[in-house]
Amino acid sequence: MSNGRHPEPERIQELHDEVDSYLSEHLLPFWMQNSPDPGYGGFLSYFDENGEPTGETTKTFLMQIRLLYSFSAAHRAGYGGERARELAEDAAEFILNHYWDHRQGGWYWIADRRGRPTNLEKVGYGQCFGIYAFCEYYLATGDEDGYQAALDTYSAVMQHMADSRHGGFIELMKNDWQPRGPGKQGGDRKSLDVHMHMMEALTSLYMASEHPTHARRLRQVIDLILDRMLEPETGTGYFQFAMDFTPLPGIEFDLTWGRDREPDQGERPLDLTSPGHNVELAWLLLRAADALGDEREDYAETVRKLCDHCVEYGIDDQYGGVYAETPMDRPTELTEKQFWQQAEGMIGMLDAYELFGDPKYWDAFVNVYDFLMDNLVLLDAGGEWLERVDRKGHPVDTDLAHAWKINYHSVRGMLEVERRLDRMSPGAE
Repeated sequence: MSNGRHPEPERIQELHDEVDSYLSEHLLPFWMQNSPDPGYGGFLSYFDENGEPTGETTKTFLMQIRLLYSFSAAHRAGYGGERARELAEDAAEFILNHYWDHRQGGWYWIADRRGRPTNLEKVGYGQCFGIYAFCEYYLATGDEDGYQAALDTYSAVMQHMADSRHGGFIELMKNDWQPRGPGKQGGDRKSLDVHMHMMEALTSLYMASEHPTHARRLRQVIDLILDRMLEPETGTGYFQFAMDFTPLPGIEFDLTWGRDREPDQGERPLDLTSPGHNVELAWLLLRAADALGDEREDYAETVRKLCDHCVEYGIDDQYGGVYAETPMDRPTELTEKQFWQQAEGMIGMLDAYELFGDPKYWDAFVNVYDFLMDNLVLLDAGGEWLERVDRKGHPVDTDLAHAWKINYHSVRGMLEVERRLDRMSPGAE
């Protein structure tokens, strides 16, 4: 529970220095040393609880593109030295050489160790990250090839994913961009997740291009999310929708990139939401406002609802951390906690504290930070995070990285936390 007191400047500085040290001495060195695959190019992304390679060498597009983002973002933020830049350049080269569909545009989904595509389908989630990561790479290095890759991805998205009838974007497609089948194939559904990441990607694209067309597209996606994808009373996000944005109970797809739950679990209740996802939406919305030159206050009501729901129902006051999923209007019985919600919870709560000045958001940040560092960060194994723990922090899924879990949330989360704590630290302008 909140103690109702603002943090002392010394405490802010202490936490800032902890995060800075953790990034510099543990998390980034682990990935810079262990993920490169010089024999074949690209990066390996399978590590067990000891930080050791598992022997799996499949190279999913999502992992390669997220590593491009992570090394680029680290370099842009002043971490990792020239080695971070070199690895970002290596990632860009490998991705451009192996995953782009030169005939039909867009990015293939999975390749083998040598970079030979094995799954040619077009996943909207991945296309978003193609824009996002290559923009970050361009902003970090000035490499025009990265900027062009972002523009090419954007063109493919607007040509093939944009739904001219209902708005928004089609998400799961065959190699020729035709929607996959219905139901478990996912071709007849839309999600808040992909549209939120499209907002994130278009924010970066506008930051890189400053082109008014990209600003208009970004505003369209923001308006769609706020008008069609949030439950009106609680302000929290639905998971999935029909093509016309009628909310639907969430289901698992046969082409997936996550292990959030066992397959074939059936439908999730319509009123189930993700508090970590909601606060991620909150801070990405504020990021988009900053890029567009809008006032953060314009989105204050939306941000407050998203963050207040997380404080009330999403954060565990007894043991710490953010629950993976909760009902929209009552406490959860699903008490497991995943790595990525902790990252987003920290960032969102710091943004809420800066925006509203209420100490409850600072206390929520500290709650999540302490739970993360005490239970999910494995310093003895290199510093990456466990995937999933139970309510008390005992491991459930122990691998540090695999086909979809990489350092995107961990590195980005700590970079964003460091940036906010730096703004708040004594002597900051």
